[in-house]
Amino acid sequence: MATIEQIKSLMRSHFENDNEKFKTIALQIAAHEAKLGHTSSARDIRDIVQNPKYSTKSKIVKLNNRNEMLEEKISDFELRDLVVTESISEKIKRIIKEYQKKELLRKNGLKNRSKFLVTGEPGTGKTMTASVIANELGLTLYVIQLDKLITKYMGETSVKLRQVFDFINEVNAVYLFDEFDAIGSDRSLDNDVGEMRRILNSFLQYLENDDSHSIIIAATNNPDILDKALFRRFDDVFEYKLPNIEQITNLYKNKLRGIAPDNIFTEEIFNASIGLNHSDVVKVCEDSIKNSILEDKEITKEIIMTFIQDRKELYLYKEA
Repeated sequence: MATIEQIKSLMRSHFENDNEKFKTIALQIAAHEAKLGHTSSARDIRDIVQNPKYSTKSKIVKLNNRNEMLEEKISDFELRDLVVTESISEKIKRIIKEYQKKELLRKNGLKNRSKFLVTGEPGTGKTMTASVIANELGLTLYVIQLDKLITKYMGETSVKLRQVFDFINEVNAVYLFDEFDAIGSDRSLDNDVGEMRRILNSFLQYLENDDSHSIIIAATNNPDILDKALFRRFDDVFEYKLPNIEQITNLYKNKLRGIAPDNIFTEEIFNASIGLNHSDVVKVCEDSIKNSILEDKEITKEIIMTFIQDRKELYLYKEA
C-alpha cells in the first residue's frame, strides 16, 4: 500500500502538472506492491502508467511525405524545467512575451524576436530550449533533418532548403536547425567547397527575408567555425555553458524532490557533479530513480555518488 508520503507526492506532482514525477512515484508504488506479492495490483498500476493513451512524453512523429526533411517533435517541457542562467531565462521570457504580443508590435511597425542562434557544448540545454519555447507558446516543434537536407548533387540542397523555408512561411511553428555548423561554417575555410558556399548564401538570404510568424532556432556545438555574417542575421545569441553549483542544485531538487529523502541534497553531491552537463545530471537522477524502483530501496547519497562517478568515467573513456 502506498505510504502517506507517496500519496502526498502524487498529489503534489498532479497539481503541478509534473507528469514524469507522477509516473515515477506510481512505478515505485507498483514495485513495492510486487515485492509484497500483490502482483495483480502492481501489474494494473504499470499497465495504466505505460498505456500510450495516457503518455505525454516527448515523441518524434514523422511529418507527411510533403516534406521529409522535417521531423515533428511533441514536448511537454515547461520553462520551469529549464535550469539556465538568469540572463538566458530572461531572454526566453522575452521571446515568449513578444510572440504573444506580436500583433500589437506589428501594428506599431515592429516585429517580435524570432531568429536565434544557440551555442554550447552537448547536453547543456540547447535543444530543450527549443522544446520549452514551443510548448510555452502552444506551437509545434519541427527539427530540420540536415542529413536529408544536404545531398551530394549540385543544386539539390538549395532547392530543399527553399522548400523548408516555404514550409516555415506556411506553418507557424518553432523550427530547429540542429548541428547548424554543417551548413553555417565559415565560407573562407580552406576545406570549404563551392556548393556549400552557395547553400550558406541561400540560407542567409532566406533567413534575412523571412517574415513569417514562425520562430527559427539554429543550434551548434562549434560557434567558432560559423561564418561571421551569420551572427548579425539573428535577433539574439544564447551561449550555454556547463551548469554552475546553483544550477546543479536546482536540477537535483527539480528532479528528485518528493521522490528522494531531503537528506540527499548535500554539498557533497552538488560539488561532485561540477563538470557534468545538464543532461548528465538529469541522467544521474533518472538512474537513481530507476535503481530505487527496481531494488525497491530508498534513494541514498551513496547511490547518487555511484552514478555521478559513472558519468565522469564515461568522459574518461571518450578521451582515451
